[in-house]
Amino acid sequence: MPDPRQTFGNLVRATRVARGYSLRRFAGLVGVSPTYLSQVEQGKVERPPTAERVQKMAELLDQNPDHWIALAGRMSEHIEKDVAEIIRKEPEAMPALLRAAKGLTAEELRKLTEQLKKKAERTGEGDAS
Repeated sequence: MPDPRQTFGNLVRATRVARGYSLRRFAGLVGVSPTYLSQVEQGKVERPPTAERVQKMAELLDQNPDHWIALAGRMSEHIEKDVAEIIRKEPEAMPALLRAAKGLTAEELRKLTEQLKKKAERTGEGDAS
């Protein structure tokens, strides 16, 4: 389980080094300059890389892209669109649900998600994810 206090930059550097990538080589694969990547790793950038670049980093390092994108303070475009559509359908109930779920642990969220999926299957409402 990842350390919740781990910063995005520290995680990138530690994982990159553990996988044997030099700063210059990894920066080239991601499509950023080595200077920029170094600044990201040191937490010296005002804006983290785009969600697409973070996803590329995670994939190159065999990590979970969703976790990395969230840790970088970004949101992938497909998630943004999905969430916006869901909220538009229930503009009062969905934000209330999200706020209520805010304090749940990852395990509690997983169980709740499974319950919702089962309910959707029983009622024929399709995919609840």
